Amino acid sequence: MFNNILIATDGSELGDKALAAALNLGKGSGGKVTVLTVTDPVTTMVGGTGGFGQIDAGPLITQLEDGYRERAGKVLAAAQEQAQALGMAAETLHLPDHLAADGIIETAEQQGSDLIVMGSHGRRGLGRLLLGSQAAEVLARAKVPVLVVK
Repeated sequence: MFNNILIATDGSELGDKALAAALNLGKGSGGKVTVLTVTDPVTTMVGGTGGFGQIDAGPLITQLEDGYRERAGKVLAAAQEQAQALGMAAETLHLPDHLAADGIIETAEQQGSDLIVMGSHGRRGLGRLLLGSQAAEVLARAKVPVLVVK
């Protein structure tokens, strides 16, 4: 059915639900499964004027990037354990410095995925407008089917 499934997860409860559903789907289809976690770019909002002087934000940025990398490693290790518990192999991938939707879509295209699986709160109306939705962005832009788990 599906030969190359991309599972996007952030380690949240919804991400874990999507992971479990996708692993079961992948086990049934016998295809390749890739688990992806994407971490945002680290940016600074330090102004150059206003009498505050200058600071060296380099160490802070490095610390944030290290934290993202460590968290991503834990998320992917847990996903790998779940896959192994089901008796299947799963490739894991951390894509740093990307917005989630952009990273998911880029990875799906690069890997030749034929299905993307991800979680979403399923917000509608004003809540979605105010908070945004990475799942909605992926649904709108993906060239392959997207299974959204609530």
